[in-house]
Amino acid sequence: MTIPTQRQPKAVDLRRWRQYLADERAEAAVYRDLAARRTGEERDILLALAEAEGRHEEHWKVLLGDQVGKPRRGDIRTRLLGFLARRFGSVFVLALAQRAEARSPYESDSDATPAMAADERIHEEVVRGLATRGRNRLSGTFRAAVFGANDGLVSNLALVIGISASGVPTHVVLLTGVAGLLAGALSMGAGEYVSVRSQRELLEASAPSGQSHEALPDLDVDANELALVYRARGMSEDEAAMHASEVLRDNSLEVTEAADEHEAIGTGLGAALSSFCFFASGAIIPIIPYFFGLGGLPAILVAAGLVGLALLGTGAIVGVLSGGPPLRRALRQLGIGFGAAAVTYLLGLLFGTVSA
Repeated sequence: MTIPTQRQPKAVDLRRWRQYLADERAEAAVYRDLAARRTGEERDILLALAEAEGRHEEHWKVLLGDQVGKPRRGDIRTRLLGFLARRFGSVFVLALAQRAEARSPYESDSDATPAMAADERIHEEVVRGLATRGRNRLSGTFRAAVFGANDGLVSNLALVIGISASGVPTHVVLLTGVAGLLAGALSMGAGEYVSVRSQRELLEASAPSGQSHEALPDLDVDANELALVYRARGMSEDEAAMHASEVLRDNSLEVTEAADEHEAIGTGLGAALSSFCFFASGAIIPIIPYFFGLGGLPAILVAAGLVGLALLGTGAIVGVLSGGPPLRRALRQLGIGFGAAAVTYLLGLLFGTVSA
């Protein structure tokens, strides 16, 4: 590693270098903690990242010389990452680490080498790749959870405050909210069941027949119609002919090889139960104040406050996992939810006035 030309450091330089040193040590510890919860290739990649942070640590130690001083703590974000890595080691930590690598100050700091700045850029992409693996593993479940919970939050809040604004008694609002929860959750569960079952049936219809294996010994080697199977599944004419010849030569039919990548979609019943629970977990929040006897405007305000906190939470989680700004995603989620609720509230006021 090339070290910048030595100069007499000022007090502000020493403080900055010591903080960089502490941050590099903390980041290396984060990657080691994550590696301890991984195996195989992912573990090796994380340990290599920790080793790279160790090289950066040496750079600041050389600059500081005998003025390293007492060990300092990393910044609050890095310490939070370390805490999460030691206890969870999940994709959430990798997503946060990706954002941390993107905020590296080395490109604008003359005391850091260009190689160090380039390292941090590459580290961001490496962590992005690891985080993407995790995102792909939980994308289906996470999408269902966020979609179901937010649908329950927004739809039942809109229903409850719309009915409440019309001036009906509190017990009617509560019954309406419970009915909305059950109807929506059952609808979500049924829809997810039908969706998953339909998808599985489509995949089964696309799968090759097991009887095709029995036809292999009788195939005309010269005509080799087996090649048509592979061409129909996306191979070029030359690739299909070559692959079919290999299959005939080995006397084994691998019709599904390199052609089918069946998605792990789970069972219809499992998907239905998950959707039911996710929707219900969101839909119950707007009716909590009515369970405790609140009514009118106080109940509406409490319900809106509880739902607002939940929307901010789910929006922030989406932001962290997507690598985007958590606050912006949280505010977007809040704005969409409250916008829908405001429309039904105004309609409730209107209908209440008309019926009066």
